Amino acid sequence: MDGVMLRRLLVIWLMCLPLTAWAGGTILIYGDSLSAAYGLSQDAGWPALLQARLKQKAMDYTVLNASISGETTSGGAARIAEALKAHQPKVVIVALGANDGLRGLPLAQMRTNLAKIVRASEKAKSRVLLVGMRLPPNYGETYTRPFAQIYVDLAREYKTALAPFLLEGMAEQRELFQSDNLHPTAQAQPIILDNIWTALAPLLK
Repeated sequence: MDGVMLRRLLVIWLMCLPLTAWAGGTILIYGDSLSAAYGLSQDAGWPALLQARLKQKAMDYTVLNASISGETTSGGAARIAEALKAHQPKVVIVALGANDGLRGLPLAQMRTNLAKIVRASEKAKSRVLLVGMRLPPNYGETYTRPFAQIYVDLAREYKTALAPFLLEGMAEQRELFQSDNLHPTAQAQPIILDNIWTALAPLLK
């Protein structure tokens, strides 16, 4: 079969594909260990549960989890351009900052990094969901309060969707955390998904 005939057959095959084959898009989860199913099987993590929910609702999106345990906003900002180019996501869920806070890194630096990730995503025509984080009170109010406010301010500035707190409703329930008191258990993952879903769902319509 010559090249011309092969190309004609390929065009015909593509034209015969169902419309749903063209309708899908990628949801890129861009986070740290809290989104990387740390200490759990990947099937138990909230990204896998998100994929299952999308399938249940017949929403034609593919979830791609690019989260890395230990990732900071600096690391995220450094690799965002490559991630966007590789995956061309329709939606980017930005869930970074926890490691910056736990390490007491400068808040101005964290804000700059998150802004870079959001700007790059929006420039790539991706819809952005910014996921807020909060820190334990022992870090002091002069650090924890402006830390949490960064997410609110960035969402307002760049007009992104905002999930106020990834771990909303879990802080006082010790049984929802692993032995390190930092990483959620499998039991907690549906709660995290619900926290994300409230802000994510409008972006998928």
